[in-house]
Amino acid sequence: MVGAVLTTARLRLRQLSYDDAAFLVTLLNDPDFLQNIGDRGVRNEGDACGYLDVGPLASYAQHGFGLWCCERLDTGAPIGICGLLRRDTLPHPDVGYALLPEARGHGYAREAVVGVLRHARERLQLSEIVAIVSPANERSLHLLEALGYERREMLVAAPGADPVWLLRPRTHES
Repeated sequence: MVGAVLTTARLRLRQLSYDDAAFLVTLLNDPDFLQNIGDRGVRNEGDACGYLDVGPLASYAQHGFGLWCCERLDTGAPIGICGLLRRDTLPHPDVGYALLPEARGHGYAREAVVGVLRHARERLQLSEIVAIVSPANERSLHLLEALGYERREMLVAAPGADPVWLLRPRTHES
C-alpha cells in the first residue's frame, strides 16, 4: 500500500496506484461522476491504468500533488478521490473530489476537502486554491460555499467542455 499523504479524523488520503484500477473503473463510471465531472473514457482496468499514467501519476511527478485516494481509516476501503489539480486554464491549482454513492451524505467530502486545503497551505505552501464546479452540481457548490468559497465567473476549463463555475476563497473585502 502507498503511504498516506494526509490523515483526517476518519480518512487516509494517499497516492493512487495501479492497484486502484478496479476502484477507479467503478468511480469514474458512476452516473454522478459522468454528469458532474465528465467521461474520462475509463471502461476497464487497462483504461484506468492509462488514466493514472496521464492524470494523477503524471501530476505527482510534475507538481508534487494530484488527486489522492480517500480511504476510510476504520476499514481501509477506498471511498473516493480528493486532491489538487494544476490546469493550464486556471490561475491557481484547484481542489477536486468525487465519492462513491454509498459514501455521500456522511461528511466525508467536507472532511477530505478541509484536509486537502490545510495540506495545500501548510505543507505545499500554496497561496490560493480555486475550485471549478458544474452549474448543476448544487451539492458541491453548497459544500464549497460553506467552506468560504464564492462563485466568481463561468468559464470553460478545458477545450470542448461545458462552462463551469470558478470559485475562489472569499476575501474580507468581498
